[in-house]
Amino acid sequence: MSSTEERIRALVDANLDIEGRTAGQPLTMDLSIVDAGVSSTDVVAFWKVVCEEFGVDISAEDFAELLTPGDLIAHLDAHAG
Repeated sequence: MSSTEERIRALVDANLDIEGRTAGQPLTMDLSIVDAGVSSTDVVAFWKVVCEEFGVDISAEDFAELLTPGDLIAHLDAHAG
């Protein structure tokens, strides 16, 4: 099974365009995806994809606090079932 970080990287590569990053490059774990140029519409779509991929229900309010890859990965790992 892939690690949470690998799965998030694959989801980012497939769903988000981050300024200055091409698919497959390492993620900057402490850079907010909003600060990286991702639109709010794309953030909402990414939230839905993450919830579906990991089989979790993260509220919109909680997801708004998890906008760095590192924070999101830590949250998913902490709540893994």
